[in-house]
Amino acid sequence: MLFVLPGAFVVLALSIAFAFYGQVPLVEIAFLGIKAAVLMIVVEALLRVARRALRGPYDVAIAAAAFIAIFFFAAPFPLIIAGAAMTGFLLPHRRPAAPSQLADSPVSLSRTLRTAAVWLAIWIVPLVLLAVLLGRTHVTTDIALFFSKLAIVTFGGAYSVLAYMAQQAVETYGWLSAGEMLDGLGLAETTPGPLILVTEFVGFLAGFRHGGEPKLAHGLLGAAVTLWATFAPCFLWIFTGAPYVERLGSNPRLAGALAGVTAAVVGVIFNLSLWFALHVLFGAVTATWHGPLRLWTPDPASLNVEALTLSIFAALLLFSLRFGIVSTLALTAAGALAWSLSQGAI
Repeated sequence: MLFVLPGAFVVLALSIAFAFYGQVPLVEIAFLGIKAAVLMIVVEALLRVARRALRGPYDVAIAAAAFIAIFFFAAPFPLIIAGAAMTGFLLPHRRPAAPSQLADSPVSLSRTLRTAAVWLAIWIVPLVLLAVLLGRTHVTTDIALFFSKLAIVTFGGAYSVLAYMAQQAVETYGWLSAGEMLDGLGLAETTPGPLILVTEFVGFLAGFRHGGEPKLAHGLLGAAVTLWATFAPCFLWIFTGAPYVERLGSNPRLAGALAGVTAAVVGVIFNLSLWFALHVLFGAVTATWHGPLRLWTPDPASLNVEALTLSIFAALLLFSLRFGIVSTLALTAAGALAWSLSQGAI
């Protein structure tokens, strides 16, 4: 909790400021630079994860299949994770991990079930009571359901579920725009605590904009419900699963399933990189369907030269000069302001 709460308070303050002042021209200009930096930060994460996860042709094939499934066929992220785990489980090439002294330690099934029941109740009961109080159609109920579902499939860190979360929050629920999703990620990158706190930004805006009056109160409620639905399950997974970690690692088929999921995450993050790139660099992007096949088509005339230049600048800072994330975000925001000043826009 102490790991999460400081960052949560910072993200909440930034979310409130964004809700009230995000449309101010100077702020919008600065956020263009932040979007460009976020695009390169995601690319850097993709390369970092790929180096660790892709250790052979099977891993590359799983990553490619995951990318094709989510980018071209809009396959649900949970289905991709399940398919990758099953593929890794069935593949014969995985070797068992080194045996551990704890691998054969007995674990009481009754104690495991009791622990799971306690933490499942802590997670679910408050959300159910809130849904009963507010009604099924209230946005807070949608927030609780969506982020609870997201917590179940958060494999591979925040970047792995960002595309799924962004597309659902933007296209399915209409809580915010694709550009605002990038803004939220940029804000989360600057704060202490885990990057998955970007979910709080999404939950706050959903409650603020769609919860009714008073807007601020509904935004705070949306943020609180998002935090609960995102982080309460972590205690369930840890306290229930920790006694079995050594056993899982020493089982070759289960280790293969986890390796398959890790490889799929690379394809999912690649999808996120392209999705963000299209929405950062082009002002108009349309999704066209050809049967089950989805193609994202940017309008070449809507290419944002400033965003492209700032993205190249961010890449130079991150990959060549080895600047940190916060420094890169600050410099690209300053670069966006300087560009607009030179063009007489401010």
